[in-house]
Formats: sequence, C-alpha cells, structure tokens
Amino acid sequence: MTRLLTPHIATMTELREPHKVLARSGGKPVAILKNSAVVGYLVPQEAVEAVGEHEVATLEEVMESLARRREINQPVLDYLKDK
Repeated sequence: MTRLLTPHIATMTELREPHKVLARSGGKPVAILKNSAVVGYLVPQEAVEAVGEHEVATLEEVMESLARRREINQPVLDYLKDK
C-alpha cells in the first residue's frame, strides 16, 4: 500500500479540468491517481511559494550526510553494483 503525502486526491479523469482540482485543494498539493495507484503530484504555485527560500547544500554538507548514512546505504549499493 502506497502512503499518500497529501490528503487531497484527484483521478486522471478529474484532471480534464485542473482548475477545479486546484480550487478544491485550497492551494495544497494533490495526489494524482490512476487505477487507484499514485502516478504523481500536482503542486500549485501557492504551495511552492509557502515553502519560502530554499537553501543549496554545499559539497561538504552532502559528503557529511553520505558518510553518516553509509552503513544504512551500503547494502543497497552492494546490490546495485551487480546490476
């Protein structure tokens, strides 16, 4: 079962009128479903603006994060190495 990241949903058919979907969501992101499976999210402009300024991580911050998660990520990396 997929966990939805928003309480607002719409079907592909409802996207024929996206302005209605956006009005109904009240400016919040909407999960788009096809055959009861999430295929994407529609994020209105006001939801993006509400987030505010974004910060860009430095290379040092990225490397530090990767080092902290290495033990967790290593099994996945080992699996993908053979693919």
